[in-house]
Amino acid sequence: MIAASALRHFRRVNIETFDKILSKVLTDCLPGDIIALRKVYEGGNMSIPINIDDLINQRVVESTRIEFKSDWNPNPIIHSICAFANDIDNVGGGYIIIGVEEENGSPVFPVKGIKQDRIDGILKELIGFCHCIEPLYNPVVEPVLFQGVYIIVVWITGGYGRPYKASKDVFTEKSNKLYYIRKFSSTIVASSDEEKQLFYVSSDIPFDDRANLAADVSDLDIGLMRQHLKEIGSSLYEISLKEDALNIAKDMQLLSGPVENIKPLNVGILMFSEQPERYFRYARIEVVDIPDPTGTNMVEKVFTGPIQRQLKDALAYIKNYILKEAIIKESDKAESIKIYNYPYAAVEELLSNAVYHRSYQINEPITVRITPQNISITSFPGFDRSISDKRISEYDITSPIYRNRRIGDFLKELHLIEGRNTGYPTVLNALRDNGSPYPEFEMDEGRNYLTVKLSIHPYFLPNMIISPKKLEYRQRIINALGDRKMSLNELSKAMGYKGITTKLSFTVDDMIKSGVIEKVMVGAYAKLHIPK
Repeated sequence: MIAASALRHFRRVNIETFDKILSKVLTDCLPGDIIALRKVYEGGNMSIPINIDDLINQRVVESTRIEFKSDWNPNPIIHSICAFANDIDNVGGGYIIIGVEEENGSPVFPVKGIKQDRIDGILKELIGFCHCIEPLYNPVVEPVLFQGVYIIVVWITGGYGRPYKASKDVFTEKSNKLYYIRKFSSTIVASSDEEKQLFYVSSDIPFDDRANLAADVSDLDIGLMRQHLKEIGSSLYEISLKEDALNIAKDMQLLSGPVENIKPLNVGILMFSEQPERYFRYARIEVVDIPDPTGTNMVEKVFTGPIQRQLKDALAYIKNYILKEAIIKESDKAESIKIYNYPYAAVEELLSNAVYHRSYQINEPITVRITPQNISITSFPGFDRSISDKRISEYDITSPIYRNRRIGDFLKELHLIEGRNTGYPTVLNALRDNGSPYPEFEMDEGRNYLTVKLSIHPYFLPNMIISPKKLEYRQRIINALGDRKMSLNELSKAMGYKGITTKLSFTVDDMIKSGVIEKVMVGAYAKLHIPK
C-alpha cells in the first residue's frame, strides 16, 4: 500500500504498541487502512493481485477503469483516486498507472517509466496527499519493473467510507473539498444531481464486498487463492508461496474488520472456500437434461464448490454432452457449412452472466434445463429495474447497476466473462452467425427471477431435419438482408429475382416463425430484418 521506509520509525516499538498508536493517532483510518499499515510494519508488501501486462494492455480491466499518467502530478492523481474510491457505478473502482503515456485512451509504447531514485519520494508524497481526501482513503500502491523501466501502479477499490471528497488544490491547506466521480474515462466534479446519486449508492455496499460475520479466515483455502494468482499470472503468486492464508487474503483484499476480529468478505467465501454452501444455501448450478416430457431417462448434475469452478465444470459438461455439431456438404460446393444445436459462445456467456449477476442472498440455485427443443437458464432475481421492458425487447441489456462488482473482477481476470456491457452482444453475434433464433426472456411482474431461453437450431429439431439445400437458401437470405431492413419485394431483388417467388415467401415465413428473421413496421410498410 505504501513505502515501508515511510514507517521505519514505527518499527522501533513492539506490535502491541504499534496497534495502539494506529488506533489513537489514525482515528480517521478505516479498518482496511489499519490492516495495510500493520502489514507494512511487519515487513510485508501490498502487492497487486493482477497480471500487470494484462492490466496495461487492457485485456482484463475495461479502459474506462484505467488511467495512465506520464509522470507524478499530485492534483489530478488525488482527484482520480477520490473518483475511483467513490465508485458511483459500483464497477469496482479502478487503476492509475504512473509512468505510462496515453494516447486516445491507450498506452504508448515503449513505456516512459519513472526513475528508480524518484519512487520512494513519490510514494511518501502520495501518502501525505491522500490526507487531502475526506474521509481518509489509502489506495494499494506498488512500484513495478515493466519492460525494463519502473512504473507505479495504484489500485483503488470502491471505499467503505463513501462518499469521498478531495481538495481542489492539494498544495493549498484550506482549499475547498469537492466530490469527484468517474464519467466514462474522465474524472470530473460531481454535479448536484450526481452528488445525490453518490450518497444513494454509498449507503449500499455491494453484497459480495461485505464482510461475512458468520465466517472465519480459516474458511479461506490457501490452495484456491494461490491457484487463482498463478492462473492469472500475478506477480503475487511467488510471494504467496512464502505467506500464510491470512496474509495472502490481505493482499487480495478479501478481508475486512479490525485487527482483533478480521472477517472474510462474501466474495472470498464464494470463490476461495471449498464449501461456500455452508454460508450460502443453494449457491450452486443444477443442470437437468429432460430428453422426454414424461421425465424418462432424465439426468441431473449438481455442481458445487467455489463458484468459478462450478461455472467451468458446468460449461465443460454442457459442451461435452449437450452441444452437437453438424457439417453439411453439398456435392457442387467447395465449402461445407458447420452449424451447432447451440453455439457454445452464447451458452458460455449466458451461464457466466447468471453466476455474475445472481443474488447470493436468495437461497435458490442457478438452473439449466435442457429439452429437445431448447435450453433455459434460470437465476434469481431478474433484470434490474433500470432496464426497461422496451429495452429488453430490443436486446439492449445495459445497466449502470452491478450486483457483484468483486465477483465480476475476478471472473474477468479468469476470462470467464466479457467486459462491461458487452455480454449480450457476444450472445447475439454467436446466435446470428449460427443461424439460430435470438433468446427469449421470461420474468414475473416483480422481476423476482429471470429465465433466458435458447431455442435449438431448426436443423436439430426432432423430425424436422432441414436439407442442405434449404439451409444454404436460408443463409443466402441472411446474407442478402445483412444489417438492412427490407420489404419482401426488396429482398427478392437483392437476391437477383425479378419478383417474389413462392420458395422465398415460404422460407421467409418459416424463418419468421423460428425467430431468425423479424417483421417490423417502418412507417406504413412492413420490413424484414435480422434482430440484434
